[in-house]
Amino acid sequence: MNPIKERLLEYEEDFKLLGDDNAIVEYIIELGKDNEALPSEDKNDDTLVKECSSKAWLISECKDNKLFIKAEGESALAKGMIAFLLDLYSGRDVDDILEFDPKELYSVGLDRLLSPVRQQGLEAFLGYLYRFAKECKEGKNG
Repeated sequence: MNPIKERLLEYEEDFKLLGDDNAIVEYIIELGKDNEALPSEDKNDDTLVKECSSKAWLISECKDNKLFIKAEGESALAKGMIAFLLDLYSGRDVDDILEFDPKELYSVGLDRLLSPVRQQGLEAFLGYLYRFAKECKEGKNG
């Protein structure tokens, strides 16, 4: 099984235990509290995820066919969602990333938890991430 899918299933189990959407959102926000902040010089127009409702920055590095991602968001929920996505994707083999359908993220109920504007930001973030993965596979990133 794809390691991203495996990790997502673990989150799905955690979310089921929490049961309540508000508790799940609080859980996601808690995840963000441990995410390492980016240095201020890394927060610029080149790293800004343009379509997010709150500011978010994304940096990628390709090493040995693996994609390593650092990111930060301004709002508490953005920070939590970023931590969630970094846990799923960062350090993974690019083939695993490209084989994983990001629409599967909605299987854990993100469509219920995120407003349409935040879902748009998630889609934008994933668009950047998958573009970086493709560039890594093609040898254009790192």
